[in-house]
Amino acid sequence: MMSRDEVRVGIIGFGVVGCGVYRVLAGNGEAITQRVGMPVRVARVADIDWEREREVDVPAKLRTADAAEVYAAEDIDIVVETVGGIEPALGFVLGAIEHGKSVVTSNKELMAKRGAEILGAAAARGVDVEFEGAVGGTIPIIRALKESLEANEIQEVTGILNGTTNYILTRMAEEGSSFDQVLADAQRLGYAEADPTDDVEGIDAKYKIAILAAIAFGRRVNVDEIHNEGISRIAPTDIDYATEMGYAIKLLATARRDGDELDVRVHPALVPIDHPLAQVGGVFNAVWVVGDACDQVMLYGRGAGALPTGSAVAGDVLDCARNIIAGTRGRVPCTCEGAAAIKPIDEVAARTYVRMRVKDRPGVLGSIATILGQEGVSIESVVQRGSMDELAEIVWIMHEGEERNLRSALGAIGQLGIVDEVCSVIRVVE
Repeated sequence: MMSRDEVRVGIIGFGVVGCGVYRVLAGNGEAITQRVGMPVRVARVADIDWEREREVDVPAKLRTADAAEVYAAEDIDIVVETVGGIEPALGFVLGAIEHGKSVVTSNKELMAKRGAEILGAAAARGVDVEFEGAVGGTIPIIRALKESLEANEIQEVTGILNGTTNYILTRMAEEGSSFDQVLADAQRLGYAEADPTDDVEGIDAKYKIAILAAIAFGRRVNVDEIHNEGISRIAPTDIDYATEMGYAIKLLATARRDGDELDVRVHPALVPIDHPLAQVGGVFNAVWVVGDACDQVMLYGRGAGALPTGSAVAGDVLDCARNIIAGTRGRVPCTCEGAAAIKPIDEVAARTYVRMRVKDRPGVLGSIATILGQEGVSIESVVQRGSMDELAEIVWIMHEGEERNLRSALGAIGQLGIVDEVCSVIRVVE
């Protein structure tokens, strides 16, 4: 290892986040030295394509196309992984740990799916693994759960964890635009990927809530057991109805205790307009935490981008650097005790908004209401709008009930021949 007059950092992956990390560490070097006690310097950067244009210019002497020159190098203390995905990122991270490096990653999919393996390897080797940048961009939610709120028994963590979907829903609410119109704008502005599936179908948020649930409740969470729905079926009509009833529509990721199980899910929801999460607009993220001692806490900030995520990653780098200097690496191991039992979505109870188009003729409402009652679904309110092309639009709000009862009722109603389309089924947050 190097003599201890500086802490040397290697970055693997020099895309948006990698560039942000470099800018923060290099640009704030003097302040970082003062805060940590010695310089923290980026000594090497690995990327497979140094030809593409970037806003950040890295000196040629720091560049390499070989990740092993970072994670296996004797003169590197901390490895920052910003490649994304599972492979080859997993190999880079485990390779760094094997070589005695502390690791900082912003890779939400990697930590959600393979976090237990990575943290176990780090504990065995006595090194640090930090991943604040994997959830919420600049919001320090992981540090809050692991440190500031650690003494609480957490009851619920609910958040707007994807800036792309929040931007789309905000624009739809403000302008009355369609999902497809706003998505196209988001892609043009760089808020959405060319393939937006992970964002708009709730997959990105699912990885993030899996990480937060594991930390909050001390149980490993199987991502594949988390129910996720996206926002691609949300129409301006749904937003108009929600507004009239005093709600905003948001894509929420939720994890809460439910007896011996955890209720973990991602889906659009009608959120009361006076709830703090309903006020979160644009590309911003927010996380709302309920604990037995802290009561309610909400953290808010930019959820993505080069500098917001780079800020979170750089903060983890400084923590790792302090531990290296003090000789205290590996002092905070993973505290999860076994796997969580995830409550099946069919057994989750919620109030529900249902919008459907039906044949505009006598007896239709009664026929539908009869089946709802037979299936144990209680109606809270119903609104029928004017007809068009011999169809009427009906919006139902259902009292809290199990998901499977509503799904069974909607299946039976579909067999009546009087429903043209069930347009939307959206849960309502209390």
